[in-house]
Amino acid sequence: MTEQAVSEQALPVQAFPVQALPVQARKPFLYVVVCAAGIAADVSKLITAAQERDWEVGVIATPVAMNGFFDTAAVEALTGRPIRSAWRTPGDPRPFPPPDAVVAAPATFNTVNKWAAGIADTLALGTLCEAYGLGVPIAVLPCVADALAAHPAYQDSLIRLRGMGVRLGEPYTGEAGEDGGRPDFGWERALDLLER
Repeated sequence: MTEQAVSEQALPVQAFPVQALPVQARKPFLYVVVCAAGIAADVSKLITAAQERDWEVGVIATPVAMNGFFDTAAVEALTGRPIRSAWRTPGDPRPFPPPDAVVAAPATFNTVNKWAAGIADTLALGTLCEAYGLGVPIAVLPCVADALAAHPAYQDSLIRLRGMGVRLGEPYTGEAGEDGGRPDFGWERALDLLER
């Protein structure tokens, strides 16, 4: 008999119930696409609201939005992740997991029109175009002045996005009221649109 056979024979075999280890469920991951509008300065409100609803958040900003439209250091501290604005090279790891949902807020005239036309010349637009193709739920809070919103191309873009199943929030012009104050942007509306 081999040494291994002797040791196996000498040890009694006992049946122990197998207990499954608890599996840590991954929180759903939300991509927040931020465009260059003045209201973007408050994007942390959306991030905080999403985190309170148990989302993990990664921010993708248009290149123009990265130039002072919001506090990038504060947003990175809040999410614990770098803000993405440029394409990664093929050898670079993906900094975010795949999205479970995408919110574009604030979404500008330029972004809405390019996205509806299928133009993906920035990471933000490429992300929006790809999310649609992957069937990922997308909510959008447009921030477009009335004069721009009157343009027929913008109206056509909204029709196309609705036809694609994109969940559009009410228009927000950002224009001051008679009292000089601006209306609340209602960041949480984007999350409500995802949950309907």
